[in-house]
Amino acid sequence: MAQPWASGPGEILQHGLSLLRKDSDKNRRLAILAIDNAVELTIKTYLSLPRRVTGINLSRKDYLEISESFPRLLDALEQYAGDKLGGINLGEIEWYHRLRNELYHQGNGLTVDRDKVEVYAELAKLLFRNLFGFDVEIEETEGHEVLGGFLAAWARLEQVSSALILKHGGIGSTGRVYQPIMAVRELEKLQLIDRRTVQEIEELRRIRNEVVHGMSDYKSAINRDRVVRLKEIVETLEKSL
Repeated sequence: MAQPWASGPGEILQHGLSLLRKDSDKNRRLAILAIDNAVELTIKTYLSLPRRVTGINLSRKDYLEISESFPRLLDALEQYAGDKLGGINLGEIEWYHRLRNELYHQGNGLTVDRDKVEVYAELAKLLFRNLFGFDVEIEETEGHEVLGGFLAAWARLEQVSSALILKHGGIGSTGRVYQPIMAVRELEKLQLIDRRTVQEIEELRRIRNEVVHGMSDYKSAINRDRVVRLKEIVETLEKSL
């Protein structure tokens, strides 16, 4: 169910993606600025919500200090909402934010690859969903749907893996979202997945990271078969919960 406090970040994110309908250097620059603004507002909005909504006990003074810098916002999000970061690597978010800053402060003549803008948009959508519990309504191309489906399935894989580790008493069992490589190895140790599945997940993780880090074109790296296989692995793990 849509929440009223999420409308602002959602509208900015929608605007950022709408700029890509007509591809140009200018529109890509404006799109990544809007997407980054949506990410920052998403985090600020979530951290500023009443304790009865989020369970976070953050004073107004602390919130204002945190809001002064993007890295502080990421630190606070990790501290107060670490269990909602499935599929989200805050280091990657910070990397895209720095890319945005380069374009903003040295924008004359600089451009940004469309792929990077689209990947950042999908990460922004995923963060929005994790924090607010529903999706931003955005009309997507087929390529966007495949990329979004892959990143969403990967996020679910991280969440389910962490829940299984908690259930079976593995590595500390804190309830937080574990780093994928650590989680996968622990699942193998707990005999919840076999070596072949571990290798498949590690290959999918490599593809995911190369796409998000701008090392691979998502249109060639990710296809529907890979999305389907990733979802199958997730569904198998979910049956163990």
